[in-house]
Amino acid sequence: MSLRFVSKEIHAYLDYPVAVGLMAMPGLLSLGQSHPMAFWLSVVTGVAAFVLTVLTDHHLGLIRVLPYKLHLAVDGVVGGAFLAAPFLFGFSGLDAAYYWVLGATVAVVVSLHKADTAEPGLL
Repeated sequence: MSLRFVSKEIHAYLDYPVAVGLMAMPGLLSLGQSHPMAFWLSVVTGVAAFVLTVLTDHHLGLIRVLPYKLHLAVDGVVGGAFLAAPFLFGFSGLDAAYYWVLGATVAVVVSLHKADTAEPGLL
């Protein structure tokens, strides 16, 4: 039994709420206490994630010009960047915990991607 169960469809349904959350949570949690970048990194990433989702070729993409494989690769890079951000920018406390939890969550979701039979060569 494979642990990979996050299909393209499930991933698509996660994308919009995650993007909105990335934009809203820094304000709700008062991020940026240890470094202003802790606030803005999430907001800017949320805007970029929303645009990426709109442009991705999946059933909830509105313009569908970017391949889903590229979308997954970008998600993987974001997960790694979020994990590294507290070290790179000196985040501490809630700021650091926020990025470590988000980075680990993104990495897990990407690693649990289940390739469709119509998607050869995907993770």
